[in-house]
Amino acid sequence: MSQREDLRENERTISQLVADASHDISGIVKSEIALAKAEVSKGAKVMGKGAGLLVGAGILAVFALIYLFHTLAHVIAIWLPLWAGYLIVTVVLLLVAAILGVLGKNALSKSKPKPEKAIEQAQLTVAAVKDATRS
Repeated sequence: MSQREDLRENERTISQLVADASHDISGIVKSEIALAKAEVSKGAKVMGKGAGLLVGAGILAVFALIYLFHTLAHVIAIWLPLWAGYLIVTVVLLLVAAILGVLGKNALSKSKPKPEKAIEQAQLTVAAVKDATRS
């Protein structure tokens, strides 16, 4: 066997190198997609929690209005003791609704459904591939 034949056996063909590069790039792209999915689902969970708190605030506000109207009816019918209890319940429910509303708003403002880490990683990957192809 000559040296030339030995070198050819040890060298990989261009098509093999292209196939390997294609396989590697495919793996990188799949990883980037998985990272983006994970980030988006995390943001969606936070938004779901905030939306749930806002729904809770809305329901309690409806109950507070019911108690407020009931209280007003009792105030008109009977002048003091009965309405005082209903009024206290109404005020407490409105305070709870306000607290839930603030918590829900804060939870929604903290959510980041945009996959920032995945975008950053994809940009770094593109830059690395460009640098590697230039070399």
